[in-house]
Amino acid sequence: MQRVYLDNNATTRPDDAVARAVDQAQRGLWANPSSVHRFGQEVRQRVELARREVAELIGSRARGLVFTSGGTEANNLALQGVLGRGGTLITTDVEHAAVREPADALERAGAAVVRLPLCADGRVDPASLSGALARADAGRGPVLVSVMWANNETGVIQPVAELAAAVDAARRAAAAEGYRPKLWLHTDATQAVGKLPVDVGAAGVDLLTLAAHKLHGPKGVGGLYVGPGVPLRAVQRGGPQERERRGGTENVPAVVGFGVAAQQALAFVSDPARVAALAGLRDTLEQRVRAGHPGMVVNGARAPRLWNTANLGFPGLLAEAILLGLSERGVCASAGAACSSGSLEPSPVLRAMGVEESVAHGSVRLSLSRETTAAEVDTAAEALVAVVERLGKVMPMGGSLPSDV
Repeated sequence: MQRVYLDNNATTRPDDAVARAVDQAQRGLWANPSSVHRFGQEVRQRVELARREVAELIGSRARGLVFTSGGTEANNLALQGVLGRGGTLITTDVEHAAVREPADALERAGAAVVRLPLCADGRVDPASLSGALARADAGRGPVLVSVMWANNETGVIQPVAELAAAVDAARRAAAAEGYRPKLWLHTDATQAVGKLPVDVGAAGVDLLTLAAHKLHGPKGVGGLYVGPGVPLRAVQRGGPQERERRGGTENVPAVVGFGVAAQQALAFVSDPARVAALAGLRDTLEQRVRAGHPGMVVNGARAPRLWNTANLGFPGLLAEAILLGLSERGVCASAGAACSSGSLEPSPVLRAMGVEESVAHGSVRLSLSRETTAAEVDTAAEALVAVVERLGKVMPMGGSLPSDV
């Protein structure tokens, strides 16, 4: 049976060049990069080259990049490293669990947590952030805004530059009153980096999270960009590594692979024609499924979305049944975040967006990669239409059909 993998927001296939680089580093660069002898320093040089390669992908200086074990650790480092146990966190209910759960933990520890409402299209209104910032006391304790760049379930892209402008306006207003606020903007860009051009300077963000395995790199390595002047306490202690921001010996083979993956991702996002062609495949997938099942809902369709993400809702059906049917036909998809795919509850992201329960229960995510082919999209669309048609006979749909949300 041919396998069609459309679960790339969960993880991507490591590129062949990345796998070779990881293997070579595992075999030949096994010294500790903190050792002072020549072998250790050879390894250190390769780590720093990878740091420059990854930094180039996001338009940052190499010294601003902290290597971590992945996006989850980077998000925890950003939130806990800036806020500790106090201050104010301003965030949303559509964040990945790697932000939602640390936010809940900070709230239990005494931090104030403000969750911004969403517009009907699933995006944050910069005006609502301005209002929240006006009510927060940035002169008394640190204030961290954490809003993801692109949603892992729907692909909805947040207006990060506009949110950064709201943060900057709050800083200037505070300066006019005679004090310098402790106010910073973090974005979890795990889904955006490698799919969209990302430039931390142009976007105006202070901290940014990314992960290698979302852009055809190895698992077990990620990064946190830390802008100039951002005070960041180490959360994982145990050594002076990563400029004393993250203790522990670096995962050299994974770091090397991350660098290779970053350079390939940079070439991809710098080629608008390739990106447009793949966006066309996503659109074709949605159109073909809608043609076979007119009641389908595209969650997040009213907002700018990642070119690779289709979150499709089928009123009256269950996502788990759809996914099992697709799996039987060799199509790999998901109901949302892989770390919560065992839950029978509707996605908290779709709930926060106001998606109707009947649609949210029957929503599945298909996510392409830069390796996805037209033939794979055709196979997936045919399989999805057949599965939904079969399930509709045993789980009849009733009521009116909602429009795209």
